[in-house]
Amino acid sequence: MVRLPLTPEQREGGRRLGALLREARGERTLAEVACAASISPETLRKIETGRMATPAFTTVAALSAVLPVSLQELADTCMQTTTLEDAG
Repeated sequence: MVRLPLTPEQREGGRRLGALLREARGERTLAEVACAASISPETLRKIETGRMATPAFTTVAALSAVLPVSLQELADTCMQTTTLEDAG
């Protein structure tokens, strides 16, 4: 199966998601949070740096369960769009 390239909006949403997760992690180490969420530290690193812009729902849900951030907040962050009116 061929995966379609991500749109610029999807890549930007991934960057926002990563930044929010990094902020929510606070002083906890990447390895500590990854272990608590049952994901690999490399997966969390890729998400936080925006290299994995569209992580699986179960991954996002697991991170939400171990960080002080709701699934709704994560979804809202990913789905934000900037219109020309917003920018001006």
